[in-house]
Formats: sequence, C-alpha cells, structure tokens
Amino acid sequence: MNVIIFGPPGAGKGTQAINISKKFNLYQISTGDLLRNEVKNKTELGKDIENIISKGDFATDEIVNELIKTAIFDKNKKNKLIFDGYPRSLSQAKNLELMMNQSNQKIDFIFFLNVSKDIIISRIEKRKILEKRADDNLTTILKRYDTYMMTTKPVLDFYIKKPNFYEIDGGEKINEISDKIEQILSV
Repeated sequence: MNVIIFGPPGAGKGTQAINISKKFNLYQISTGDLLRNEVKNKTELGKDIENIISKGDFATDEIVNELIKTAIFDKNKKNKLIFDGYPRSLSQAKNLELMMNQSNQKIDFIFFLNVSKDIIISRIEKRKILEKRADDNLTTILKRYDTYMMTTKPVLDFYIKKPNFYEIDGGEKINEISDKIEQILSV
C-alpha cells in the first residue's frame, strides 16, 4: 500500500505518518526530513536548501523530486511508502504519478489534513519550543502557511476528485485523527 498525507505546515502530517508507518509497516518519506538532512550534512544542495527555507520559501520541485525518486525506485520499499508532505505542488503531483507508473506502483490512499491557520500557529509555536527547529518562527510560519495554501490549492483540486481521496479534520486530537485514518486504511 502507498499513501499520501498532506496538509499545511504544522498540520500533524509527520505525527500521523509515523503512526501509520509503524502500524502498517510502511516507509515514511518525509520531504521535510530529507531536506533537513541535506542541510544538516552541509552538502552543496543542503546550503541551497537552507538559503531557500530560511526565507520561508519552499525548496524547488526539482530538488524535492530528485530526493523522492530514490525512495520510489527502492525495491525494498515498493508498495510500502507513505509520502509525508509530498506532493506540495501540481508539478510534484504529476511527477509523483509519473514515477509511480514507471515503477509499477500506485497511490492507494490520499489524506488531506485540513487545519485552520490559528491552530497551525499555536502548534508550531509549541513545536518551536519542544523541537527547537530553526524554521519555526512566526514570520516564517505565516509565510510558509500562505505559500502552502497558494501552491497546494491546485494539488487539492487535482486529488479531491479521486475516489481514494479523504479529507480529515486535522484540528482534532492526534489519536482521533489516527483512528479515522486507520479505519480507512483497514477496509
């Protein structure tokens, strides 16, 4: 089974992806983690990424698509992927569909965690204290949220028509969201 879970920054994608990956033995593919690892390892790509995200912008589709490609074509991960925060743009969604077809795979479930801006701000302020992430400051948060909503609307429109699309209220408690997702995945 291959799953997409997307929503604005701070929606709880990572938390839900971790829960789902453990319960259903999937590999979590977090674009945020992949990007942060490049920055942490101080690669040339990481330096470019750091410059981009420090301004509150998102890494380019080319950068993200290249990082994702490795996971999709890994034979050990075939049909065991959960995409956490990818795709984020219509270009990425179309690229994902193309790579999945090329690797003889498909997306079985698409989850959109819908969360209000107020809840996102509150969550990220808490995460900033707990996780001490450099990209979690209020100005950056607001820009990321607005950028996300603008670039992801076409992705939402692209997926909402598919029969395997599910919108989940991401403002609920973690265990309530997990229960809803697990019920859908268990059918």
